[in-house]
Amino acid sequence: MTDDKLPGEEKTVSDPVTGPEAAPKAGVEREDAQADPALTPVVPVAPKPVTTRKGMWSEGSGDTSGYGRIVRAVDWPAPSVPPFGSWYDQVHDRLALLVADPFIKVVLDRGELTFHVPREKLVEVMQSLRDDAQLRFEFCASVSGVHYPDDAGAELHVVYHLQSMTHNRRLRVEVSCPDADPHVPSVIATYPAADWHERETWDMFGIIFDGHPHLTRILMPDDWVGHPQRKDYPLGGIPIEYKGTTVPPVDARRSYR
Repeated sequence: MTDDKLPGEEKTVSDPVTGPEAAPKAGVEREDAQADPALTPVVPVAPKPVTTRKGMWSEGSGDTSGYGRIVRAVDWPAPSVPPFGSWYDQVHDRLALLVADPFIKVVLDRGELTFHVPREKLVEVMQSLRDDAQLRFEFCASVSGVHYPDDAGAELHVVYHLQSMTHNRRLRVEVSCPDADPHVPSVIATYPAADWHERETWDMFGIIFDGHPHLTRILMPDDWVGHPQRKDYPLGGIPIEYKGTTVPPVDARRSYR
């Protein structure tokens, strides 16, 4: 190899240099530098992906951005095992003491603790989280639906965001149900603020909250077919006519219980 080329000219290498002086840690910027094994991150084995997304936004849309070749696997966060650290262990252990077998799995990801619970345990778990003096998650900030078409047997998920104003903590509770049986117990007897959140989740995702006093659409017309935030819902091409129609008051609408 010759070193008589000017700066900016293409360099050629016949034999890669493997000595320590060529490693990135030495700060030597060379085109033949070899990666230092001590600095190479160990990539953990990823869990089975939920789905694979192509392109920058969604598969099937017109792509003029140049990002059409992006392929990205969407993975489930891996289940976590105690000890979790901080206050997470206290809440986990306390709930396990109050409710028999309350967890399908526990996930601590990006600083958020999520309890995945069976739907038959949901009401008991939520009441324990609210009423126990060591837990005191008094406020349910939101109830959100999620649709995972590739999660066979658990395609529909409901996520509850809870806050303890007594202890200044936040917690997520997640429950799932199959598309063939989209039923989840209502929690408004424990958290009355969840009333309209559950109605919106039914409207957008078609999840039926058993025990809700009046489950009805609140965003779409009462006779609307389908649930627009499901991932398999068609985008566009749906005939819509609002002129000349009337929307009955909530107490006069169809009940979906």
